[in-house]
Amino acid sequence: MGSDTSEVALDLFPYLKVYKDGTLERIAGVEVVPPGLDPQTNVLSKDILIVPQTGVSARIYRPNFVIKDQKLPFVVYFHGGAFCVASPAFPNYHNSLNKLVAEANIVALSVDYRLVPEHPLPTAYQDSWAALQWVASHKEEDGHHHEGWIKDYVDLDQVFLVGDSAGANIAHHLAFRIKESDLGQSFRILGIGMIHPYFWGTNPIGSETADGLRKELVDKWWLYVCPSDKGCDDPFINPFVDGSPDLAGLACHGILVIVAEKDILRDRGRFYYDKLVKSGWRGKAEIMENEGEDHVFHIFNPDCDKAKSLMKRLAAFLNQGSGKGIVE
Repeated sequence: MGSDTSEVALDLFPYLKVYKDGTLERIAGVEVVPPGLDPQTNVLSKDILIVPQTGVSARIYRPNFVIKDQKLPFVVYFHGGAFCVASPAFPNYHNSLNKLVAEANIVALSVDYRLVPEHPLPTAYQDSWAALQWVASHKEEDGHHHEGWIKDYVDLDQVFLVGDSAGANIAHHLAFRIKESDLGQSFRILGIGMIHPYFWGTNPIGSETADGLRKELVDKWWLYVCPSDKGCDDPFINPFVDGSPDLAGLACHGILVIVAEKDILRDRGRFYYDKLVKSGWRGKAEIMENEGEDHVFHIFNPDCDKAKSLMKRLAAFLNQGSGKGIVE
């Protein structure tokens, strides 16, 4: 914790403060709740270590009652928090995953990737990639490292990546990495759910041009999270700069992009969707806009009607491989 006597060197509202003595104080995303049976949703969860070498863990969720021999779609989930705050154990994320698992009747793995600044980028991407490799390892016959819930309840031909904000950014980058790696030969991603994706760029587009204050705030977040000479046009945050992979090569069969009307990141999400549709990518792209709402509102106000409608749309997307189709 930063002391009162320390002067604030950098205020990264609403996430954290950095003091002049180098101390870091996280303001958001610090609370944690234990896993277990959630009585509201009847969803069960537990924490598991998935990469012993780095200590990366995850929280895995499943419905408490699963029909015998039924194999469920599997979501690998990446939480938001601008790469610098929150965890799967943060109450709002834990609650959100319980609701998603209940609504969609799936198994989900929420990855506890390591955070900036203690673990500079690309650590979050590397941890998330290691988690995906661990999931893919369950397709191999040798099962002594296998997680029982994945072995018993999961259809590994129905794997989805889902993330909000920074987590949606991670999902995008992993989908390219799969294509370029050996993993892509045995393991496929059916779809990606991107909720209010965290993409950005130096030059403002759309509503960013009229909101200089918020543009400056988002600039400041990224320059702290990833200090580089490329600034806000680093390929990590701007998927359309020179040298970024062509979206036509995205390794999945479907994408659902969800944007919020009042979110400063909205036009980046729309731009991503438009570029994807025009790229020659052969999958099915969908977009949903949450009218009158701001960034990740569903995490902080999960019981409002629009959050419920977001969850229903995402659940329908996740059930597309079960022959239920996508519903509008």
